[in-house]
Amino acid sequence: MAGSYFLTTAIDYVNSAPHLGHAYEKVLADFFARHQRSLDREVLFLTGVDEHGQKVQQSAQRENVEPQAFTDRMSERFRELHASLGVQSSAFVRTTNPQHKQVVREWLQKLFDRGEIVFQEHEGYYSVRQEQFVTEKDKVDGRWPEIFGEVVHTKEPNYYFKLEPYRARLLAHLEANPDFIVPAFRRKELLGALEQPLADLCISRPKSRLAWGIPLPFNEDYVTYVWFDALVNYYSFAAPNGKQVWPPDLQIIGKDILIPAHGVYWPIMLLALGLELPRHLLVHGFWTNSGAKISKSDAKSLVDPVPYVGKYGPDALRYFVLREMVLGQDADFSDERFEVRYTSELAKGLGNLTNRTLSMIGRYRDGVIPSYDGFHLTEAENDLRSDAVVEEYKEAVAAFAPHLALQAAWKFAQRADKYVEETAPFRLAKDPAQAKRLDVVLAHLAESVRRLTVLVQAALPFTAIKMRAQMNLPLTPARLEEARFGTSLRNHAIGKPLPLFPPLEEKKEPASAA
Repeated sequence: MAGSYFLTTAIDYVNSAPHLGHAYEKVLADFFARHQRSLDREVLFLTGVDEHGQKVQQSAQRENVEPQAFTDRMSERFRELHASLGVQSSAFVRTTNPQHKQVVREWLQKLFDRGEIVFQEHEGYYSVRQEQFVTEKDKVDGRWPEIFGEVVHTKEPNYYFKLEPYRARLLAHLEANPDFIVPAFRRKELLGALEQPLADLCISRPKSRLAWGIPLPFNEDYVTYVWFDALVNYYSFAAPNGKQVWPPDLQIIGKDILIPAHGVYWPIMLLALGLELPRHLLVHGFWTNSGAKISKSDAKSLVDPVPYVGKYGPDALRYFVLREMVLGQDADFSDERFEVRYTSELAKGLGNLTNRTLSMIGRYRDGVIPSYDGFHLTEAENDLRSDAVVEEYKEAVAAFAPHLALQAAWKFAQRADKYVEETAPFRLAKDPAQAKRLDVVLAHLAESVRRLTVLVQAALPFTAIKMRAQMNLPLTPARLEEARFGTSLRNHAIGKPLPLFPPLEEKKEPASAA
């Protein structure tokens, strides 16, 4: 093996059903995990759900069920979505897990023993939606922004974690590690947020107000603030076979939880405990729905991924979200844009190239990829033999740009498609004198399709398996190096070609939402 790789996603709050944003982040992480496996690395990939907090308690109360029963049901919906999209995580995190609770309490006790946590009374404003205290400076034009939901005035004693003593160390880390936050403009936002002194973080809630949480080890009358609880999951589940893995190579989050949760609270918690910080914190943007902002408070704006998986298949959705969003920026989802990419790039692009290549080999060479020797190669064939696409793909992934990696693969597929038009195999097949030339063409097309099965496997795992099955190749994921040109297919018998992406008019209606 070429070493190990550890990545995480944010864990999703179970107070409401999963939507497109949840699906995108998990597919994005799964893409990177599959890519790292193709480099012969042993991958630890954590994702899951956040199950504690006031919003979950309130949602359970509205349904007149116990919080644990509510979280059991909702967590299963997220787990099912992951499975339907082919997300192959190493573990599905649940913060109600006893092991996680134990680690949270251990961390709290260590910080308390070191004097990092103090008990004091606080009076101020509290955002029920965000489950955090806010101040007047958080207002916009004299009003609380919609993101805070209901804001109430409260006065109560609580436990506080001191952040300010670590601000200088965090700033020094950001300066010494410019690629800690990706993309760079998010790093600038965090630096701006750290220009002013940091207020103490309230890390408890009294049980009289919130019972659904992890009790503090030094005062059982209080439970842990949900964000402190949730952030610890990255460590508490990173011990496969009892051996702790640390630090993460990559942590993937949305832009809404960079400041302050992952950009301030999380690294300072680690600094206070003497633990290494993650190597990269990747911050992605938001999805809009046909240009309109997506909001949990507006059910009509939400995009449910389940019907799209049911109608188009998981890889169609995976491809769209990975190809459409430039990492760090926002992207728009619409049925029109989705169907354009499905038809032009999947059905008429990759699908058509694969189908007609294998069909011609079946028709003209009885399903056996021909061998050839001593034939002059054209510029077009040299293009298809080039390994530049592999380097371009690897560089794009290393730069955290899946859309560019896919762009490289599709440029290669388009070159192969153009090669079909340039060589016209169906005309060569009619001329016995062109038999050797036809062998060269069919062999290069078959090799191009084989290489594409490797280049698309991290983004389109189900499709890659179908392509390999039709080519009678091993169904297990290939090493990325196998995407380089080779001649292993000479005299190789293929299977029956089947459509990878059926035309939309032949597809069934969307499945009903779960």
